[in-house]
Amino acid sequence: MGFTVGIIRETAAGERRVAMTPKAVDLFTKMGATVIAEKGAGNAAGFPDSEYAAKSVTLVDSAADVARQAELILTVSVPEAKVFTAANTVVGFCDPLSEPRRMAAFAESGARLFAVELIPRITRAQSMDTLSSMASIAGYKAVLLAAEALPRMFPMMMTAAGTIPAAKVLILGAGVAGLQAIATARRLGAVVMGYDVRSAVKEQIESLGAKFLTITIEGSGEGEGGYAKQLTDAQLKSQRDQMAAALREQDVVVTTAAVPGRKAPILITKEMVMGMAPGSVIVDIAAERGGNCELTRAGETVDVNGVRIIGPVNLASSVAYHASMMYARNLAAFIKNMVKDGKLSPDGNDEIVRDTLVTEGGKVVHSKVQALLGTVVNA
Repeated sequence: MGFTVGIIRETAAGERRVAMTPKAVDLFTKMGATVIAEKGAGNAAGFPDSEYAAKSVTLVDSAADVARQAELILTVSVPEAKVFTAANTVVGFCDPLSEPRRMAAFAESGARLFAVELIPRITRAQSMDTLSSMASIAGYKAVLLAAEALPRMFPMMMTAAGTIPAAKVLILGAGVAGLQAIATARRLGAVVMGYDVRSAVKEQIESLGAKFLTITIEGSGEGEGGYAKQLTDAQLKSQRDQMAAALREQDVVVTTAAVPGRKAPILITKEMVMGMAPGSVIVDIAAERGGNCELTRAGETVDVNGVRIIGPVNLASSVAYHASMMYARNLAAFIKNMVKDGKLSPDGNDEIVRDTLVTEGGKVVHSKVQALLGTVVNA
């Protein structure tokens, strides 16, 4: 009875998180699991080997050693499949809807792969929602980056030199990241506005003490699963014309709009940036998806006519300690759903399992990834 869980050192550039923290080890041992870890797996996140050893975790020298001994392997960013075999079940972020060919290559290892970014946003899966956990951190950190870059202070201050007005901040997109950005900017004392194509989130924005920026768009902006959907060209033009006027009044803009599996929509054009006041700051959380600003460069800060455009990547990794804690708890809930009688036994009829399983038995089994592969082959 029981199963072995392994954690490996992250190899993706700039990745500091770890998939299981020492405290989370208890969550897995209660399921009947034995835990092994590659030496140094938690160092970058602030969790030394000694803390794992204190939890009776067996430390091994390499990822290959973990793969040979563990049935279940937890990662943050799924690496190439060269160390995995058909005996392994791998869980982590792997961006299957953007990289279907990589998923096909992974399938050749025979390993079973679960993509945590595909966890459905249903009530039963709320405790497993890794995307929401990481987006919350990204929204928080984006505002801190903006505050550091802005040549003004966020709060209104009464000083001996007179009253300093509060900074004006606009958050574009009111998903988890956007709402956290609104809350953080408000805590810092800014005057905050929020905007989203889904008018239904107006109440959420206002509940955080921000104003809702009203931009009239014909039709609904809400898509499947509560995400924003891709807008038509006519809707985008109308949105941009009204947005340009709003941007001219802002000191800081944080953009968070994303559509799963697609390039991020352009919300801020070059012309809009040129109309903003010098000294203004744009932080584009969607930089890794191409950016919501036309001038964003992922991983860089661009200065255009005095406006600083920051394109951060992997913001959650910059808060690796708490990000790892949150991610580990999400994974524990996700795995617990697949453990029966002390064994890892995924139920293919379970919606959560079905929606996240990408490869199994040497094949890509996820219908959306299969469809994308067909499109690639026929292109």
